[in-house]
Amino acid sequence: MSKITIRKAVIEDAELILSFVRKLAQEEKAEHEVETDREQLIKTLLEKKSTSHAVICEADKVPIGHAVYFFNYSTWQGKNGLYIEDLYILEEYRNCGAGKQIIKHLSCLALEKDCGRVEWSVLDWNAQAIGFYNSLGAKPQTEWIRYRLSDKALLKIAGSQ
Repeated sequence: MSKITIRKAVIEDAELILSFVRKLAQEEKAEHEVETDREQLIKTLLEKKSTSHAVICEADKVPIGHAVYFFNYSTWQGKNGLYIEDLYILEEYRNCGAGKQIIKHLSCLALEKDCGRVEWSVLDWNAQAIGFYNSLGAKPQTEWIRYRLSDKALLKIAGSQ
């Protein structure tokens, strides 16, 4: 069995992260929606002043996946939370504990930062991921509907009076 390790992503990982982002988008049938590039990832994810962060998952020092996360805030708890934006493991390394190691690593980080929770989203048709998250003891938040403003709607509301 491979030794799974998790490390903080560095600027030199930008191309690797971009490849994982594209692979995840392809699996989610949304490859056409990826707009970012290496430079944008460095600027927004990997520089010291970035408010979002990434970790790289390795098996015997070979990169096999990543997670992108940021800190949000719960007014009800009066604490920060950790939100996982992306979690991706190469298909050939799934079911070997790598995803669980990433979640464990980020959960430890959340507790270290006094966060009240760790959250993420999953597509409703992704039965494999849903089964994995259920096996961890995570609970779906079915009472919430996520909304998004983007593109023209974002520009329209920002320009309204």
